Amino acid sequence: MTRASVLGVCAVAMIVLSGCGGGEEKDAAGSAPSAPATTLAPLPAVKPSEVKPLVGRWVGTAKDYFQFTAGGNGVWVRGKQKLWSGSVIPEGGGEFRFSWKGGDPQTASYWGVSLEDETTLVFAGTNQKYKKVVAKKGNG
Repeated sequence: MTRASVLGVCAVAMIVLSGCGGGEEKDAAGSAPSAPATTLAPLPAVKPSEVKPLVGRWVGTAKDYFQFTAGGNGVWVRGKQKLWSGSVIPEGGGEFRFSWKGGDPQTASYWGVSLEDETTLVFAGTNQKYKKVVAKKGNG
């Protein structure tokens, strides 16, 4: 993938993840739109054992990275900008979907990751591969 296409994909991802135009607009009278908001299920409890293979930092070629904790929290960062932060929801088979606006979409999501092996993660949004970074030990 060329640098220009990676940047374009990241720009699209930022727009989608930021919810640009996501029904938050108000009408001329200043009231909220009449359409109901999308409902999401509560986040399921995640066991550390379910996310253990995902824990750590995964770096991509576009100078972006994902980082996940043992509690199932995650973040996707490019430069100094968070593109997504939330929880990962194990789907089994090394696949995880991302929470959306604090809830669980309850279906296989375009926004998620899968583990190709112990050192390679694939982001479903762009099909880009990320390599796991080995944590450096302190000198102390």
